[in-house]
Amino acid sequence: MKLTLEVLERLVGFDTVSGKPNVEIIAFIQNFLETRGARCTPLPSKQTGKLGLYAEIGPQSSGGILLSGHTDVVSVKGQDWTQNPFSLTHKSDRLYGRGTTDMKGYVACMLRSADIASRRQMKEPLKLVFSYDEEIGCVGIQEMMGSLPQIIGTPRACFVGEPTEMQVATGHKGKVELEAVCFGQAGHSALAPNFVSALHIAADLITGLKDMQRWFVDYGAQDVAYDISYNTLHVGKMWGGAALNMIPERAMMTFEYRHIAEDAPALIMDRLRVMSEEILLPYRAIFADSKIEINQINAYPGLDVSASSDASKLAQKLLEVKKTTKVTFGTEAGFFDELGIPTVVCGPGSMARQGHKADEYINHSQLISCNRMLAGIIEELSA
Repeated sequence: MKLTLEVLERLVGFDTVSGKPNVEIIAFIQNFLETRGARCTPLPSKQTGKLGLYAEIGPQSSGGILLSGHTDVVSVKGQDWTQNPFSLTHKSDRLYGRGTTDMKGYVACMLRSADIASRRQMKEPLKLVFSYDEEIGCVGIQEMMGSLPQIIGTPRACFVGEPTEMQVATGHKGKVELEAVCFGQAGHSALAPNFVSALHIAADLITGLKDMQRWFVDYGAQDVAYDISYNTLHVGKMWGGAALNMIPERAMMTFEYRHIAEDAPALIMDRLRVMSEEILLPYRAIFADSKIEINQINAYPGLDVSASSDASKLAQKLLEVKKTTKVTFGTEAGFFDELGIPTVVCGPGSMARQGHKADEYINHSQLISCNRMLAGIIEELSA
């Protein structure tokens, strides 16, 4: 446990809020691994100051087991912390600091497992991936996927260590982020009925999204393993207009949908486009060029693996449990699953109770449980 805490203290000390450079924390991780004989491959980003890392310890083989974690954390801006968020603070059974739960605690356990592997006679390789900018929509891993498939091989299992309280999670929803641009007709507000307000179009689009949400609740596919068992739609921002006496000719909004595995995102997008055309019909009777453009900003895949997959069975064996769960939040796991690697999400800490909050912390007991699981993986690779 001593090494885990020493490493976690160093990791928390790096201010790696998403959007900021992460090269210093990657340099620390790479040095830690290379001094233990790991073969490291830095994965540069198109963004200045951003870097991913792939590493492996043991024989060169396409198989083995993969551990994956991200190095970025969410912002502390506007939060009321009672101690320095970028300094590890010990209080009783708790370790406070930004990222202790999400997810530098797991990264520290990953590095401890690499230290153990470096002193073992390995029959299969331990593989590790460290990404960046996960917290802003899995941006980093999407860039890294340009290089990873060629070097990662085909591990027989992947463990993504997002906080699940060490429960074995076999699924989460996919997410698509969208921007809608509504085009109306400029004019004087005194003649408002003669023109088409882009904000009115946008308001009707929001109403349409609410109706679609109700349809998913009443008639859509359901997966009762989730707390919210259906697809969800959410509007985050809307803006438009320049002055009260001017009819806005352009309005914008950003929204998202999170979808269960049974509903392909392309089908939901088709429903959105059909709905948009229906909304526009009465407006086009006034202004023929009324329009809604919907553009995808970002997306990441969901995860839906069988509880009997190799990764799930191995995780259940190591943790001595017989059940699995699904999580509400998104992860990078879907990207590895799409490569044909059986993947589960399993890591220390509670996202609901500790993740993204002021005075974020992780319990010693959760790190001990994670270390035990990862030590079991090393035994699996060296047995």
